Formats: sequence, C-alpha cells, structure tokens
Amino acid sequence: MAEAALQTDARANVSRQFYFAMALTCLIIAVLGFMPTYFVPMVEGKFKGPPLVHIHGLVLFAWMAFFCTQTWLVARGKTLAHRTWGVLGVSIATAMVFVVTAIVSLRISQASLPGQPEGLAHGVRAFAWVSIGGIGFFIGAFALAIVEVRRPETHKRLLLLATISLLGAPIARWFLTLLAPSAPPPPAPPPGLPAVFAPPVFVAVPPALIGDILLFVAMWVDWRTRGRPHPVYLIGGGLMLLLHITQVQVAESPAWQAIAAAIGHITG
Repeated sequence: MAEAALQTDARANVSRQFYFAMALTCLIIAVLGFMPTYFVPMVEGKFKGPPLVHIHGLVLFAWMAFFCTQTWLVARGKTLAHRTWGVLGVSIATAMVFVVTAIVSLRISQASLPGQPEGLAHGVRAFAWVSIGGIGFFIGAFALAIVEVRRPETHKRLLLLATISLLGAPIARWFLTLLAPSAPPPPAPPPGLPAVFAPPVFVAVPPALIGDILLFVAMWVDWRTRGRPHPVYLIGGGLMLLLHITQVQVAESPAWQAIAAAIGHITG
C-alpha cells in the first residue's frame, strides 16, 4: 500500500514537471517567434505601430508568462500561491478578448476607408477570422478550465490546450522572416491612408498545425501515464484541429464576411 502511494506521488510529480515544461516551451516559442518582427526592431527603434499594437503584445505575452509561472508554482508544490494568483488569469484573459477585438476592428475599419485598394477590405475581413476564431477558442477553453477548477486533471489540460491554440501567430512570424527576402514588398498605401496588410488566410494554416504538435506530445504522455489520452485532448484537441484546417473556408464565407464587417464598425 505504501509502495502504491509512492508510485502515485511519483507520477503526480512527473505530471507537474511535464506541464511546467510544456508551459515553458509555449513561452519560448512566443518569445522567439516575435523576436525578429517585434522585439529586435523595437530595441533598434525601427518598429512603428500604434499604441494598441504594443498593448496587444503586452497582454498576450502576459498570458504566456502568467501560465508559465502558474505551472512553475504547482511544480514547486506552492498550490496555495497558484490558487491565489489564479484570479489574475481571469483579468488577463478578459483583456485579451478586448484588445484582440479592438485591433481586428481597427484593421477592418482602416481597410474599408474610401480610396483603399479594391479587395483589401475583403482580405482583411477574411484574415480577421484567424484572430477572432483563435481568441474565441482560447476563451472557450479558458472558461471551461475555470468551471473545472476543482478537477485539476481537467483544469490543467484545458489551460494547456488554450495556450497551445495561441502558438500559430508566433510560429507564423518565422515563416514571414524566412520568406521576406524573396517576397515582393507590399504596395504603398494611397496618400493619406493607413497601410494595412492582408496576407491570404491559407498562410496561417501551416504555422497553426505546427503548434498543434504540442497537443500530440501531451496526448502521447497521457497514453504513457494514463493508458489513454484525456477527453480534453480528444474532444477539445479535435475542435482545435478542425478550427485550424477550416480557416480558409470559414474566412471566405459570406456569413463571416458580414460578421467581420460589423466588427469593423466597433472602432470605425
């Protein structure tokens, strides 16, 4: 009986260390992903963007740092501190919804101004689904994690799934950096109008699927330690994969184009 208890404690410790390692990996991916297009240009004084862009970056990196810190507290056995600081996560997640919606609305509004190139507004509305769909999935997983806070095995997996769903953006920045030397420069905006760039939606799919590899790592660990993947990974992970592989179809649909146009009126 004592031996069984020791084995249970050992498995629990391995699980805590694994989730900290996964959170740290997500944080590293986020930092390295935005290094060439945000951090380095900002340090060199070459990055130009409205204050909202900096707020957007601050809030999303705050989540990555917060999630990593929370898993570290659990790995160190500081469960009480983990629970105490958990309230901050709700504030960060709420801020993420507002700032992502605001920046998407601003871009759609700018692309819809009279005089902008034909088709730009449609392209920006389409790509907005990548951001809105992503933050929608994140908040759904996060809200379920709060509901399941008294079930740690479900709670921690939902939070990891939510964080993995955010990795497409930083991974995509490396694609942009590698392709930048061979890609033609974007056309200059008409005089007096803001520069708005609308990449095709399909370029967001491969980076998102690369980030999803962490989901399969977590499922593999479950398989080794539990004998089967947890339902959070099977159901939630399946929905996340579906979201990523259907981005183009949803983004180009008339229904989403109408919704995106309405979002553009928030700041327009």
